[in-house]
Amino acid sequence: MSSDGTRKQFWKRNAAKVPGSIQHVYGAQHPPFDPLLHANLIKAANKHPPATPGKPKKATTFQEFESITSDAWDVGDDDDELLAMAAQNLNIEVVMETANKVIENHSKQQERQRLDDSTDLEQRNEDTQDETAEDEEEDEENEEEEEVEERVEEGDVTSPEVSFASQSSPYTDGRLVKSHSEAPIGSPKDAAGESAGLHRQRSLPHRPPLIPLVARMADQNTSGTPVMTEREASRLDKFKQLLAGPNTDLEELRKLSWSGIPRQVRPITWKLLSGYLPANAERRESVLQRKRQEYFGFIQQYYDSRNDEHHQDTYRQIHIDIPRTNPLIPLFQQASVQEIFERILFIWAIRHPASGYVQGINDLVTPFFVVYVFEYIEEEVENFDVSSLQEEALRNIEADSFWCMSKLLDGIQDNYTFAQPGIQRKVKALEELVSRIDESVHIHMQQYEVEYLQFAFRWMNNLLMRELPLRCTIRLWDTYQAEPEGFSHFHLYVCAAFLVRWRKEILEERDFQGLMILLQNLPTMHWGNEEVSVLLAEAYRLKFAFADAPNHYKR
Repeated sequence: MSSDGTRKQFWKRNAAKVPGSIQHVYGAQHPPFDPLLHANLIKAANKHPPATPGKPKKATTFQEFESITSDAWDVGDDDDELLAMAAQNLNIEVVMETANKVIENHSKQQERQRLDDSTDLEQRNEDTQDETAEDEEEDEENEEEEEVEERVEEGDVTSPEVSFASQSSPYTDGRLVKSHSEAPIGSPKDAAGESAGLHRQRSLPHRPPLIPLVARMADQNTSGTPVMTEREASRLDKFKQLLAGPNTDLEELRKLSWSGIPRQVRPITWKLLSGYLPANAERRESVLQRKRQEYFGFIQQYYDSRNDEHHQDTYRQIHIDIPRTNPLIPLFQQASVQEIFERILFIWAIRHPASGYVQGINDLVTPFFVVYVFEYIEEEVENFDVSSLQEEALRNIEADSFWCMSKLLDGIQDNYTFAQPGIQRKVKALEELVSRIDESVHIHMQQYEVEYLQFAFRWMNNLLMRELPLRCTIRLWDTYQAEPEGFSHFHLYVCAAFLVRWRKEILEERDFQGLMILLQNLPTMHWGNEEVSVLLAEAYRLKFAFADAPNHYKR
């Protein structure tokens, strides 16, 4: 065993082996190997260590291992020594000459650009004198000078001379750009026109963002045109006549609503079908006032407790989930709307301790909120600023959304209690149903080990809201409101019809990953009322065949 000094000298003599020593590496983050710069490295690498006879003794204890290897990390700064040796080989004259050439070429390039600019400017002046009268030319020049001054003051610099002035250099005449890619391409006229266009764009009033098709909420078919045919107009008249009576026939209203509810009468129809409003017209106003006052009584009683120790986790989760709700629709990103949703969800969670708040319930507020906003506006709602509504209208929308969401959740609350047993049962029923109606799809998913719970849990938890555009969800809920146990029972058959609808795409996938990506990103962005109507018709056929004979689809 050699001494510490001997071990240290061994590492010094074999600098190429020291961890972290400089070695040439080819790659995007390293320069090419330069024999001149790395001459000393080559010499060091060519020196081979003396051969050690026999096999080295294996360390048997940690202390012995440490004594053998500690010299590898001595603070000898071998890297610094190698860098210093390499630096001695740098030719300062070559470096300075290269730098001077770069500066000279850059200056020449800028000089040529300035001459070209002057030539273009003279040519434009001559053309202007030939085409216009003397007095018009003077007016135009004055207007141009004023516009340039205004843009300079506003920081919107358009001319090449002004833009280069702020990038002056001791090597040039104050017209140096940061890089060749930043130099203006084309004539100054084009640059000025482009900058002027940007200036005009900045001065325009704020335009609402473009809403992607998947986030548009208007009733529409696949072509994007509003659905208001003669048939729809006739249906609207039937709704109005039915709703105008002193006592609304709820059974007849359900029959009419099954095929979709016109936007104009959807708010009151949903309130009636959900049981929020009574069928008797004379009692509706008093019921509305009482229920709205009751809701805001809950706000006063419970909402201040949201930061209490036993409620803060619930409120925190709600506060996190609300911005994620329909992020493509600007309406739901407004602060006032998010505050409304927070109050609705927190009060519901406090009043339903058996389940409390569960992620996914936040999605169930949005259809009610949108429908009840339509009660107060005529325009499209995607970019609508709810702060323009009167405070009373906003309070009514909030209270109505809370009570109708509560009515919905009362029928499916076992979806959100501990372990979510309602969802577990429905997913199992979905698997059994699909195995009977389309055995090839069922076997295909079994073959690639796709469990129904892996994709259908979200379908049950969010009532297909993550799979369909919001406009389709609203249309779907028209039928759910009209169908007995629509959200709790009929939804199962809708999910089965929805899955089989994609049988061709499912059978084309040949691995687990492909199937899961497909099932979690089904291409429904262009769907409208027509596709939803076909889906519902198929679901009704399945219900008619299997609902009254559940053993029929069990193996």
